[in-house]
Amino acid sequence: MNQPSSSSSTPIVLTIAGSDSGGGAGIQADIKTISATGSYACSAITAITAQNTLGVSAVFPTPYEQVRAQLEAVFSDMPLAAVKIGMLANASIIGVVSEVLRKYAPEFVVLDPVLVSSSGVPLLEANAISMLKEQLIPHVTLLTPNLPESMLLTGRDCTESEEDILQLGEALTQLGAKAALLKGGHMSDKHKSADWLFYNGKSEQFSSARVVTKNSHGTGCTLSSAIASYSAQGYKMNDAIQLAKRYIFQALASSDKLNVGKGVGPLNHFHMLDV
Repeated sequence: MNQPSSSSSTPIVLTIAGSDSGGGAGIQADIKTISATGSYACSAITAITAQNTLGVSAVFPTPYEQVRAQLEAVFSDMPLAAVKIGMLANASIIGVVSEVLRKYAPEFVVLDPVLVSSSGVPLLEANAISMLKEQLIPHVTLLTPNLPESMLLTGRDCTESEEDILQLGEALTQLGAKAALLKGGHMSDKHKSADWLFYNGKSEQFSSARVVTKNSHGTGCTLSSAIASYSAQGYKMNDAIQLAKRYIFQALASSDKLNVGKGVGPLNHFHMLDV
């Protein structure tokens, strides 16, 4: 893995996502991750959720005019090196984000398609999924769905066989993103956590040991934000994914040091500060 040439300024990463009042996922996890991995985080909030370690109790989408104003404020002033997109809530917000991406054409865009919370609460209106596929995904550099999201986006089932995974990955790339990272955290393998990168008709697997912990809230947000952060620093996509996998493994492995809430707790995003 080659270290990118040093820059005179900290690369700036924009996260477009919903707010998690519990601080474990969403825009809070994104900002923590981007900061912990060495980039500067700015944000546009698409929704306010009422949630904690036990689940999501309410979702309040941000008016699309306010989303547009946030995006224009950031894009018009800051030289963004990467953009990470998470929860978008509804079709109006998808439309605004798509328009702004077309206008400013950022070099690297990661889309983590947040469709349903881990507790089963819908985080994107059902009628907005087709708009996500038609208007936003074609402008994305890297799509990072987990297994359930991949099946929902493609309409395919997956038995977790190698053939099914490869076919599912190919179907994801046909949605229009330059590359797709199929995350395997929901798969049944109890010993390893494998993700598959699909791009240019090729595939590559990234594996790490599976961490046994109940504190796994926000893993998808964290991984996609770390990839965006390392990409902003000049790492090639493969290297950015490898570094992000390493970061999230360490954040999971040390998450039991935290004692947050009564349910599924957050990752230890600042594990490197532990003494």
